[in-house]
Amino acid sequence: MKLTRFLILLLPAFIAFPAVADVQFDLLGHAKPREQIVNPTPDRFSVCFQHSCAMVEHVSLTSDQWRKVASFFSPEAVNAEQERRQIADAVAWMEVAVGSQIDALDDRGGNLEGFMANGNQLDCVDESTNSTTYITMIQNAGFLKFHRVEKRATRGGIFFGGVWPHSTAVISEVETGHKWAVDSWFFDNGEKPTVVQLRKWRTGWSPEGAKH
Repeated sequence: MKLTRFLILLLPAFIAFPAVADVQFDLLGHAKPREQIVNPTPDRFSVCFQHSCAMVEHVSLTSDQWRKVASFFSPEAVNAEQERRQIADAVAWMEVAVGSQIDALDDRGGNLEGFMANGNQLDCVDESTNSTTYITMIQNAGFLKFHRVEKRATRGGIFFGGVWPHSTAVISEVETGHKWAVDSWFFDNGEKPTVVQLRKWRTGWSPEGAKH
């Protein structure tokens, strides 16, 4: 009788917090990040935050939100340069749409300002991973005519020139094969990522007004 009464008292907790059962914990009791989704779609894709993908969340865009993404590519670009501007606009908008779901609207450019900011913050690993996911979904939807998404690129590092490592998303031109960095780390959430030739980016280049 006492056991039955105890279970009845616990029942509202399970009803009120159904998501708790979906959280996994490590041996120390810390919540484990979700796995990366390798085939992202607007209905379900993963995003990183809290530096170096320490946290991974599964999110989605509504039909109206995805139509907004599509609108950045309508009408179709007439050349590669215009399409790169479209990609930058779309990535910036998607950052805001996703940021509202993971408490990252106050994500600051670079790393230093983020220590004093509210909400979750993203470093270059998070930013480059997420931007690659966004561009992959854009590509899979058939919105790109002049570019293809590539693997992320990293420059610097302790064993390479003594420079702190920095990562970026990458696209390549279909016609020429030239690669371009799409770097959203330098500026705050929702600001356009910088798009610059990858070989120039690898020299340590950063845009005017960039944060670090």
